Amino acid sequence: MQLKKNKFLILGAIGSAMAALAHLGCIAFGGDWYRFFGAGEQMARMAEQGHWYPAAVTSALVVILLLWSLYALSGARVIVHLPFLRLGLCVIAGIYLLRGMAFVGIMRMFPDNSLSFWLVSSGICLSIGLLYAIGTYQAWPQLHRQAVRVE
Repeated sequence: MQLKKNKFLILGAIGSAMAALAHLGCIAFGGDWYRFFGAGEQMARMAEQGHWYPAAVTSALVVILLLWSLYALSGARVIVHLPFLRLGLCVIAGIYLLRGMAFVGIMRMFPDNSLSFWLVSSGICLSIGLLYAIGTYQAWPQLHRQAVRVE
């Protein structure tokens, strides 16, 4: 019996991949993109000056977001089963949901970011987190590897 692909996890994977692409755009197009996406004036200036730090931090985020996208695709049964799939999807959903809801507490740590940035990015994170959470819940019974029986 062919199991259906999980649409919530596929949409979550697309969301993570789009976020990765937006971060790649910041690296490629520099300060104006960092400003537009709300990374703060300091990051934008460092990028314009050719400093390594913005590209390094942003590259790490790209790798993480792409990995999260792969985990969602694995949970959706689009690609091969990845290790620790259940745990990975739960952690990813939790991080997205926490980031989406806890922005009020972390806003003070990044005073250069606008309120618009916090509202939009938190809404996006909350939405992607819900896609991961709902998709993981729906796919839970299929997220483990079947033990191979030796008869």
